[in-house]
Amino acid sequence: MTPSPTGTAPQARTVGYALTGACGGFARTLLATTRRTDGVRPTVLCDRDTEGVHALARSLGHGADELVTARTPEEVTEITGSGRIAVVGEIDLLAGAEYDILVEATGSPAAGHRAARRALLDGRHVAMVSKEVDSVAGVSLAALAADRGLVYTPAEGDQPANLILWYERLAGLGLEILALGKSSEYDLVYDPESGTVTQLGTTLPAPALGGLLRLGDDVPATLAARAEAVAGLKRSAAADHCEMAVVASATGFTADTPALHYPVARVSELADVYAHRDHGGIRARDGVLDVFSVLRLPEEASFAGGVFAVVRTHDDETWETLRAKGHLVSRDGRYGCLYLPFHAMGVETPATLRRAVLEGAGVSPRPPRQHAVLAGRAATDLPAGAELTLHGHHHEVTGVAPVLCALDEVPADAAPFYLVAGSRLARNVTEGTLLTLDDLDQPDPELLAAWRAGRSLPRA
Repeated sequence: MTPSPTGTAPQARTVGYALTGACGGFARTLLATTRRTDGVRPTVLCDRDTEGVHALARSLGHGADELVTARTPEEVTEITGSGRIAVVGEIDLLAGAEYDILVEATGSPAAGHRAARRALLDGRHVAMVSKEVDSVAGVSLAALAADRGLVYTPAEGDQPANLILWYERLAGLGLEILALGKSSEYDLVYDPESGTVTQLGTTLPAPALGGLLRLGDDVPATLAARAEAVAGLKRSAAADHCEMAVVASATGFTADTPALHYPVARVSELADVYAHRDHGGIRARDGVLDVFSVLRLPEEASFAGGVFAVVRTHDDETWETLRAKGHLVSRDGRYGCLYLPFHAMGVETPATLRRAVLEGAGVSPRPPRQHAVLAGRAATDLPAGAELTLHGHHHEVTGVAPVLCALDEVPADAAPFYLVAGSRLARNVTEGTLLTLDDLDQPDPELLAAWRAGRSLPRA
């Protein structure tokens, strides 16, 4: 290889990516980042709101002539071949584009699955941001990718990929990992002066929290009191359950309880909170996935959607040394907690794109398997014919509560939550019932086939 004139190593080739859901919040963070990132660039942007894509690109500093709307495969081929960015309103037009890897960020289970499958069949890698797709079809899509010598992977910057990478790093160091988890999306910020707690834009009186800032000797009792103090805030979300379902597929860890524990905890307490019940914590077993709500004071740093792992400490002196350096170690010394206190959305994703295209690797060296089911339980009586549609920022389904269960804990015909979403009920479903495939009237056939294919693969 001839040295570059400056004496520095030559750059690897530029990775071109296609992006679906190109008007979303994640899309902006990725496009803003790759605007300033060497070796990674968008070649085709897909969103029904093509004018919105142009407006977003202009706000990021792209010139008017850099993006061109295409309405036929031939136009897409001509635009991307000339080095400009094609803007398309339909997923089917991606087939004519020049790109290496699809970043799927629609958040739509059916459309996202169709886009990812089409990309793999066309010989392109896939970085999956739409966890809704991943929780239903990720195992099947990964198998299709492997058959074709391609990479299908969660995308760094989202909590599932970050937690999987953290698991791989710590497991590679020989640490015995007992629990994995993440924070909920928004911190609980307690202001001692006003006796209030704020979550995002909602502030409620919570004077009882003032006496609950320390964990105390009875951890479960303190956590229960904190939960009661913030009961007016909605802390659980379908998105959290969905992200943990993706992590389950990669790691084999599953939820300790289908609704997740959601303890209200300060970051410094995690090693004690996630101790085994026999040692004063909340875990009933090892190999647990969970989500916690960060409790902090206004001047304290946010966990910012970070991820954590609780490990067993096998050498007291090693972990006392680490405790002295500021690491989280439980009060009895049995457990340590190692964490990354952030996730930066598309700002981190270029690392995934380079790794997939240039190294042929995803965030995990092992293929995912269906170790858990993100299912749906009727939160109220649901009538036949009811439309179960997605709504809101966290992609909830009215009247259906998400539950994360180990595969062996649910019937074989349990319906995945994001197959339920977008379906119509074929019959009445009573409150408390786990929805099954037979409860759904003509669910998306491609998603259903992908779910069945992934579920049938051996887990060993």
